[in-house]
Amino acid sequence: MEKRILITGGTGFIGQALCRELASRGWSMTVLSRQAPGTVIDLCGPVQVINDLGQTAGGPGFDAVINLAGEGIADKRWSEKRKQALRDSRIALTHDLVSAMESWATKPGVLVSGSAVGVYGNQGDQLVTEETSPNIEFTHELCRDWEQAALDAEKLGVRVCLSRTGVVAGPGGGFLQRMLLPFKLGLGGKLGSGRQYMPWVHRDDVVAALVWMLENEQARGPYNVVSPAPATNAEFTRALARVLGRPAILPAPAFALELMLGEMARLLLTGQRAVPARLEKEGFGFKYPELAAALQESVK
Repeated sequence: MEKRILITGGTGFIGQALCRELASRGWSMTVLSRQAPGTVIDLCGPVQVINDLGQTAGGPGFDAVINLAGEGIADKRWSEKRKQALRDSRIALTHDLVSAMESWATKPGVLVSGSAVGVYGNQGDQLVTEETSPNIEFTHELCRDWEQAALDAEKLGVRVCLSRTGVVAGPGGGFLQRMLLPFKLGLGGKLGSGRQYMPWVHRDDVVAALVWMLENEQARGPYNVVSPAPATNAEFTRALARVLGRPAILPAPAFALELMLGEMARLLLTGQRAVPARLEKEGFGFKYPELAAALQESVK
């Protein structure tokens, strides 16, 4: 019997790889996107494309939903207008998604919904598991409300998993692509003190974790989708420089980042020493648990 899945955010850095993996597993995919159908198919493969959740209203529904939609958190400086756009692209869309589900003839068995380790706020060097209490700041409030919007689907009898993803490394895109040029030119270095943790994860492991949540009927609730070997910013930048065969001797002072980026500089100057406690406890295995191998594959 055909398995039908609705995906939001399918054209993103994670979504494209996820669509390829789901296609190999026999899923029939529908992708919600504002882009032209031809563009979506070029990026995602053999999928149906819709540009409005209203197109699903009152329909037969889907067996599963993966919700990865959201404007890039670091794409623009955080004005109040930008913060609202970040909220709308995550929280408002997720509310609309759950409302659409309510109208379907058959409710999905599972909703796997995006989130981020930013839900914990800045945690210094404290070890962060899914049980860690948050520190209140913008990223926490954004992710908290995003997760709560997804959890509303539980009222419909839907199993909900929350993917609290870290900084994603992989070839051809993501945050790492922005770092490569200065590091290749020998102009890279730590950010601020370099002591802040970067909860990194390879894209292949993110995709595998999303599929694991999708197909593992015992999985529910929040999961830290991060490598089991968290690294500080200084460790991360040294490792990247070694992989590229370049020095990492030009640090970016905290005051300069704060002057240039405003509040958004906290994304670079604070962090979480997050570990995938629940994934490991429940039997998930990582393809890239160590930073050097993950970076080597990402910059090839």
